[in-house]
Amino acid sequence: MQVAPPHTHHQVPFHFFPKSTSTSHAPPVVVKTRVVAVPHQVARSNPRPVEDPHERQSPQVASMSTTRTLSKRKSTHPHTQYRAKRARSSDSSDATPPPPLSRSRESSIVSSVSSSRTSTRNRSSPPTSVPPSTHSRSRSSSVLPTIDEPIPRECHIDEDAILDETLLSSERVVLRLMKSYVQSMFTFFYSLQDFKNPNDPHDRSFNPHPTDYPVGELEFPNSGATERYILLAPRDKDHYSPILDLERTLYTIIEHYLTPEQRSLFGTLPQDIVPVEKENTPATNHLRMLRRAVAICDGPLFMRTLDTINALLRILKYPPLPSDTFAPPQPNALRAAVAGWNTTGLPRAVALRIVEETYQRTVGPRTHELNHYQAFSDTVYGELMPSLVSRLLSLTRACPGMLLLDLGSGVGNIVLQAALQSGCSAFGVELMEKPAEMACEQRAQMMMRARMWGLRMGDVELEHANMLESVRVNELMARADVVLVNNKVFGEKLNEAIRPKFLDLKEGALVISLEPFVAVGGRAFTERNVDDISAILDVSAHDYRSMDVSWASGAGKIYVHRVDRAGYADVRARFEAARSTRSTRR
Repeated sequence: MQVAPPHTHHQVPFHFFPKSTSTSHAPPVVVKTRVVAVPHQVARSNPRPVEDPHERQSPQVASMSTTRTLSKRKSTHPHTQYRAKRARSSDSSDATPPPPLSRSRESSIVSSVSSSRTSTRNRSSPPTSVPPSTHSRSRSSSVLPTIDEPIPRECHIDEDAILDETLLSSERVVLRLMKSYVQSMFTFFYSLQDFKNPNDPHDRSFNPHPTDYPVGELEFPNSGATERYILLAPRDKDHYSPILDLERTLYTIIEHYLTPEQRSLFGTLPQDIVPVEKENTPATNHLRMLRRAVAICDGPLFMRTLDTINALLRILKYPPLPSDTFAPPQPNALRAAVAGWNTTGLPRAVALRIVEETYQRTVGPRTHELNHYQAFSDTVYGELMPSLVSRLLSLTRACPGMLLLDLGSGVGNIVLQAALQSGCSAFGVELMEKPAEMACEQRAQMMMRARMWGLRMGDVELEHANMLESVRVNELMARADVVLVNNKVFGEKLNEAIRPKFLDLKEGALVISLEPFVAVGGRAFTERNVDDISAILDVSAHDYRSMDVSWASGAGKIYVHRVDRAGYADVRARFEAARSTRSTRR
């Protein structure tokens, strides 16, 4: 990441995550009537009733039903960093999605997200002896919302997938590791979970080999899109597993690209509950047969079942020509499904699956290169997990036509996920050479993968530069709707240098950070701070959950600042009026 510390995203298989819930217990409030003498106040044309900021608290939002486990990117060997621990919680078809929020609850979440100082700024003028102050409407921190409703946007493309040698397939990535471990290949890749032929103990076609290895192919949604996977299990269960990757991608396609009638041709997904009387259908329940083959390490059964599944997918992708010569050909059913998402948006699980696939093939094998930084410096590397980024996109209501800036974008995880999941335009600037290089590689790979899935994504621009000196950052700041700064380990000097850039932000723009740029509770205006540039920002604190960031396993806080010049102008006017009154009394 750039001059920034941890921030981007990685994750872990969703079905491996523990479920968590959050509850809040509000203390009882006793209200007493109190009569006090109030000094003469400066007259206002539109006096407003005084609100008690302590009575305005942000609503607590239930925590996600699934949480991710994540890895802290430490390595003892270059290749032991290639972990599957990043598998996103939302990626897995085994995860049970949380119930959708009601419209009323969703609106309450949005109101807490865009909290402003209007509750205190709209008061009638305070006594002249008390200086005006700013306070966040959110006196207590709220939990980041989990909004699973996708962002409505045009998702589909009409072009076929065009794949070439630049695509980093699962086969190519694993083959690189195997060749690096030629001498110890059996130690690194051989596992008791590798496929075997139960009918022929002498069959070695499923054994690890540098060139003659077992391989399977999977059909992707778009026409012309397939990917090959080496069918070997890593000895370390935390390393990248091609077989598990293949299964998750297949389940995501079946669940989100097919109609219920089409899904019935393939069998039941892992999370499906099937009546007992329907369970004894091994001849047609291909998905269950595939899982059984993995469970008992039956290589021939896995290959036969995968071939059958691919044949069914090809029928849907390439339907037979109509008997009528003049009739239009039937479209690719999987690509047509994407056209139906224009009113509902890209399913979150599909977006996170593509994010995970891209990361596993580009950054995963090179995570050891991200450890080259000076400890306790502004360049310490860290990432925001995809599940947290997804919630931030919901919180900010990112959508096509919006611009997101990531100051210290690391390997590009956030800008890429934002462009894919919401369709917004995104710009990232990164100081460190290796992360910036990986970000460019990730962008190229994700663009190809999005096309394999038949999807459209927003524009992504990346720059290898110092965020404080970048001309492009200065140009885009005035257009930005959301600015993300992972300043968890930034020093005070760097934070102070970043702050003036926010003066160029438009009204209502959001700044998201791991450390606040202004005091969360607000502060009284004085002669010393009335002209502080941070006065235009209204901040609210939100809780993120354990495993939401790469540098710590515990929960923490994230801060959302909103540019509120109108509110500041109101407070400033009251301050000037109070100051004028004090001077006339002298």
